[in-house]
Amino acid sequence: MIRQLALGDSYTAGTGVTAAESWPAQLAKLLREQGLSVAEPALLAQNGCTSNILHATLQRALARTDFQHPFDFITVLIGTNDQYDGCSLTEYGHNFRGLLERAIGIVDSDPARVIVLSLPDWSVTPFATGRDRDNIAAQIKHFNTVNRRESERAGARYLNITPISRRAANDVSLLAEDNLHPSAKMYTAWARLLLPVVLDIL
Repeated sequence: MIRQLALGDSYTAGTGVTAAESWPAQLAKLLREQGLSVAEPALLAQNGCTSNILHATLQRALARTDFQHPFDFITVLIGTNDQYDGCSLTEYGHNFRGLLERAIGIVDSDPARVIVLSLPDWSVTPFATGRDRDNIAAQIKHFNTVNRRESERAGARYLNITPISRRAANDVSLLAEDNLHPSAKMYTAWARLLLPVVLDIL
C-alpha cells in the first residue's frame, strides 16, 4: 500500500473544495488509475500555517504513537502565509531548511522521495484587488527562489506549479468561491503535473 504525507497550509488542506477535490486526494486517485494500491493521503496541513508552525506540527506528530509511518513519498507546499505575514527571506529559509531536513529523515534519509511544490501566485486573484499586485508577485518569486534553492541543496525534487496558478488571471473557473484558493479544476492540473514525478519515485 503506497502512502503519502502531504505537508502544507490551506492549499494542501483543500480550503474551498471538498476533501476528494484537494490535490493530494486527486493525486491518489490518479495513482489508483495506474493500477496502484494507494492509501488516502495523510495530511498535516491547516489554514494560516507558516513554515515555522508546520515544522513544529510535524515534530509533535512524529512524537505521537498514532502517527503511522513510514511513507513512500512526502510533498511539501509551504510559504504563502510566511510571505503574507511579512516573514523575512532569511527566516523563511531557515525554517524551510529545518522542515525539509525533518521530512527527508522520515523517508529513510532519501531526499529524492520528497517533492517540494512552488508557491502559487495569489496576486492574480480577486482577493488581491486593492493591493500591490506587482509587489506580491515579486515577493512570491523571491520566496520560491529560497525554497527551490533549499530543495536543490538537499537533493529533494522540485515542482513548479506557479505558472498554473497564474492562469486564474484569465480563468475564474480555476478559483474556489472565496476568490483566493484554487478550485478542483486547478488542483486537477497540479495533480496531473505531480503524477509522473511520483511514478518515477515509486
